[in-house]
Amino acid sequence: MRSTPGLTRLIGIVNIGVMIIAVVALLVLPFGGKKNVRPAARPMAKPATPTPAPSSPAPATPESARQVKANELGLVPVIMYHRIMKKRLASIDRTPSQLRKELERLARGGYVPITAADYVAGRIDIPAGAHPVVLTFDDGSPTHFALDDQGQPKKDTAVQIILDVAAKFPAFRPVATFWVNKNPFGLFDKDQQAAAVRWLVERGFEVANHTWSHPDLWTLSKKRVAESIVREERLLRKIGAPDSATFALPYGSRPRKRAAAHEGKWDGTSYHFDAVFLAGAEPAISPFAKSYDRYNIPRIQSNGKKGECRRWCSEYWLEWLDKHPDRRYTSDGDRSHIAMPRRFQGKIQAKLGGVAITY
Repeated sequence: MRSTPGLTRLIGIVNIGVMIIAVVALLVLPFGGKKNVRPAARPMAKPATPTPAPSSPAPATPESARQVKANELGLVPVIMYHRIMKKRLASIDRTPSQLRKELERLARGGYVPITAADYVAGRIDIPAGAHPVVLTFDDGSPTHFALDDQGQPKKDTAVQIILDVAAKFPAFRPVATFWVNKNPFGLFDKDQQAAAVRWLVERGFEVANHTWSHPDLWTLSKKRVAESIVREERLLRKIGAPDSATFALPYGSRPRKRAAAHEGKWDGTSYHFDAVFLAGAEPAISPFAKSYDRYNIPRIQSNGKKGECRRWCSEYWLEWLDKHPDRRYTSDGDRSHIAMPRRFQGKIQAKLGGVAITY
C-alpha cells in the first residue's frame, strides 16, 4: 500500500524538525527531563503474519468483512508522546487533560490500543469494525508512570489516564509502549525500576529500548551507536524487562550506518530489533502491506494543528482518517485472515495471499 499522498517525501524533513524540538525540550529539566538511559541477539523476526487468537471468533467471510467495511491494509496511527505535565514547558509536552481528551476521542472513534510489538508482529487482535492505535511514550518520564503509597498509578500520570479511559470505555484496551533510557520513569534504584517494569509488563504494557543516554545517533560512530543500545538492553534485562522487540530512534535521527539501529554488537553483546520507529510524521502502513518497511515506521506527534503541526500532528491526522475511513485500518475481527476491499488486493504481501479475504 502506498504511503499517504504528498507527504512521504516530507518525512525526512519532519524528523529533523521534531529532533530540533526535542533538543529544546532537553534544555528544560523538570521531572528528569534530561534524556537518560539481553545479552544475546534476538532471532531475526519473520515478516508479520496473522495468527489465530487463543479463542478466535467465527472466521471472517467476504460478507462479514463487507458489513464492517474491513480494510486490514489500511493506515494505523502510531502516536508519539513525551512528558505529560500540568504546565507544558516544551511544544512536545501534553497536559493530562489534553492526553485524556485525545484518548477519549480515540475510544469514541472505535480505536483499540495495541503495543508497538503487537503491531510489528501482526498481532492485531481487535473486534470487527475496530481500528488499531499504538500509543507510544518516549524517554521513560515519571509523568508516564509512578506508583503511590498504595501501589497504584499516581493521578495524572499517563498510565493512570489510560486506565481511567479504559474504565469509561471498556472496549479501549489499556496498553501502551514505553521506550525508556537509563533511569526508567525517573527511578535510580534498581529494585524500584524492576518493580515498575514488572507492574507494567504484567498488565500488558511494553517497555523497550530507547538507548542508554538518548544521543543523536547520527553523530556517533557505529561502535558508539551499538554501545548506547547494548548498555540499555543490559539494564532492561537486569530489571526484568523482556528483550526489546522494538526500538525508537532518539530525536528520530538515524545512525549513518542505518542497519546499526536494528542490529549490532558491542562488548560481546549482540542486539536485534524487529522494528525501528521514527519521530514523524504520518500514519504507519499496515504490517501486511507490500510497502511496509519495518525499519522505518513513522509516528504522529500528539499535538494540535498550529504552526508546523497543521499538517502532521495527531489532531490533523485523526481528522483526516475520519474523513477518509476507506484508508484507515479496520479489523475484520478474525486474526487468521486479512480482509480488504477488492481494489486493495494487489497491495498485500505475496506470502499472505492465501489468507486474504476480498469483497
